[in-house]
Amino acid sequence: MKTETKVLKLVRKSEDSGEPAEATKEVASVAAPPEPLSASTEKATSGQNSRPVAARSPAKLPLPNRGVLLEMYRTMYLSRRIDDKEIQLKGQNKIYFQISGAGHEAVLVAAAMALKPGYDWFYPYYRDRALCLQLGMTPYEQLLASVGAADDPNSHGRQMPSHWGHKRLNIVSQSSPTGTQLLQAVGCAEGAYRAMLVPQLKRLLKDLRPDEVVYVSLGDGTSSEGEFWEALNTACNLKLPVVFLLEDNGYAISVPIEVQTAGGDLSKLIENFPSLYLQRCDGTDPVESLETMRRAVDYCRKRKGPSFVHAKVIRPYSHSLSDDERLYRSDEERAADAARDPVKRFTAFLIDEGVIDREGLQRIKDEIDRIIADAADEALASAQPARESATDYVFSPDVDPTSKQFDTETDVQLSGNPGTMVDLINRCLHTEMARDPRIVVFGEDVADCSREQYLDGVKGKGGVFKVTANLQRKFGSARVFNSPLAEANIVGRAIGMAARGLKPVVEIQFFDYIWPAMHQIRNELAPMRWRSGNEWKAPVVIRVPVGGYLKGGALYHSQSGVSTFTQIPGLRVIYPSNALDANGLLRTSIRCDDPVLFLEHKHLYRQAYNKSQYPPDDFMIPFGKAKIVREGKDITIIAYGALVQRSIVAAKQAEQEGVSVEVVDLRSLVPYDWNAIVASVKKTNRVIIAHEDSLSFGYGAELAARIGSELFEYLDAPVKRVCALDTFVGYAPQLEDAILPQPADVAKAIAEVRAY
Repeated sequence: MKTETKVLKLVRKSEDSGEPAEATKEVASVAAPPEPLSASTEKATSGQNSRPVAARSPAKLPLPNRGVLLEMYRTMYLSRRIDDKEIQLKGQNKIYFQISGAGHEAVLVAAAMALKPGYDWFYPYYRDRALCLQLGMTPYEQLLASVGAADDPNSHGRQMPSHWGHKRLNIVSQSSPTGTQLLQAVGCAEGAYRAMLVPQLKRLLKDLRPDEVVYVSLGDGTSSEGEFWEALNTACNLKLPVVFLLEDNGYAISVPIEVQTAGGDLSKLIENFPSLYLQRCDGTDPVESLETMRRAVDYCRKRKGPSFVHAKVIRPYSHSLSDDERLYRSDEERAADAARDPVKRFTAFLIDEGVIDREGLQRIKDEIDRIIADAADEALASAQPARESATDYVFSPDVDPTSKQFDTETDVQLSGNPGTMVDLINRCLHTEMARDPRIVVFGEDVADCSREQYLDGVKGKGGVFKVTANLQRKFGSARVFNSPLAEANIVGRAIGMAARGLKPVVEIQFFDYIWPAMHQIRNELAPMRWRSGNEWKAPVVIRVPVGGYLKGGALYHSQSGVSTFTQIPGLRVIYPSNALDANGLLRTSIRCDDPVLFLEHKHLYRQAYNKSQYPPDDFMIPFGKAKIVREGKDITIIAYGALVQRSIVAAKQAEQEGVSVEVVDLRSLVPYDWNAIVASVKKTNRVIIAHEDSLSFGYGAELAARIGSELFEYLDAPVKRVCALDTFVGYAPQLEDAILPQPADVAKAIAEVRAY
């Protein structure tokens, strides 16, 4: 591609357009009908590792036809001018944030032209404005996001602009954290891959296509995130059809690539991943980028494995309007980038190649400028989200797991020999997987045996606590399988599968190791529905063994930090104390339409006192419904998990002293049964809150505060809390006994509250 010889202005603004003319806000109004692309003369390497393809001279590339070239130009120019319009609006204080895709336009338009909107799936990042425009998002829709409008299809005014999402186009809601989308993209591709292996599921997912591809993009800085490597590992391990596009502009805000990446070249670090088709291209050259992206997509469509395109692009504007790159980039470096500006270079190329003359290009520019001006005016006049809509879509508006629809607890008919909590959870998983082929179960060690050739000759693992035993034998390895030892990998993939229509029920082996997944849980899983304005959802169930009272657990196998999760909007938190409740609450968790953290206390897994016969296969307990496990009239104890039984023991001791203690088992922490608490407090006028979590800042503090605020006139004594000490759980038995609340601690609290 020939370039102009003069050095470009460092931050170029296009010339002001002429008098406005009648125009629509749709970019399609200025785009010529696309014609078939020319066939590439170079075949993609398949079935083996591919070293980076050197960028070839544009003269050796077959040129697309005139219609395609002009369409690429239109979208590239449109993308740049929307950036410029947003910068102008930000300067006028009419919008609140701006981050541009300038310098990335060429490879992004090429990527979109190689893919199919509404057919393939897309996990972009914030520089991908041009991709979204080429897929079919309109300037008006993008500017609706800029002004935070209620009608913004990306997030309905809930996220910053350039956080892309569009249901019709299969652009899955994007968030601000960099790299979290990578595991979700892998999970989305894996969902389709597994659906193709299960006949029932293959028929159930109506939009399942045998050659669909998942696109995911990232910047060079994002490649430093561990989740990038986890995503690449799983995509290559399963040979998933994921197109990774690395848009390498050399900087992560102010941090240059040689500081981010060993050797300063990510391609060299990943070239030995098996089944990965790796290419490099000049991402500022639309012709080279188009041919490269077509090869990458074709490789994935043929189900040879994932592909990776390393596109060298530029960043002619600062990271965002909150950044000033002049503080850390030299004038010489910025000038060198500006000389490679893709919009300016492509303009010169089209004229030099005789594709169009200057007057024709100016007509295109003028029309696009008018479209953007009209779209901006319309967006600025659009309605903002109503104040009362702020809490809409925290949870599903369609499926209410607190409703009577989920309550089959009354007069339930039990049968069979009593089983432990492990037995009844396992039974629930079996019956629900038989009922719903969308359910997939995975995590560390959950399968019976990953090497299927040994399955008939071994007993099988089925989880470290045997909770998932025989699920793989019954439902096959396409639906029950082991994951890498990587908790973010488990949850991130599950979110992608849920977006694709599956119902993942995953296991984190120990609560103590959930923290690597916290990024995915807090920033992706819980807010997915809210941040997209109910366009996207992620109804994932995360099963987690939790708690202490098992000798030898110590501080990394005995944690109970539930308050960290109960304060996350959009996440249901369930904590049964016995086998029957675990069965009914897990079934509700699976059938509801929200993400659920399902906590299973390890100490309760095989206790004889909480055994139960088996309920029917439709047995459910609604969320937010507490249970009075012991009636009383003098003192109320509110508890959950292992403290329920310890409170019952203490209550029985108090009965010998003439004190009648009522024990309320919450069962569900988000939501919790406030009505049951109110009724019990009004009856007894004295309250103890008992839980295994630490005293300070724990779950009980919120309950105590609300009781003190709303039920003060009914209290005859201060609210008392019985909790763990504000430290970690020790290994030595005497340390653990001192740190975790015991029946004697509850009994002491009963005496103190009674004596007040």
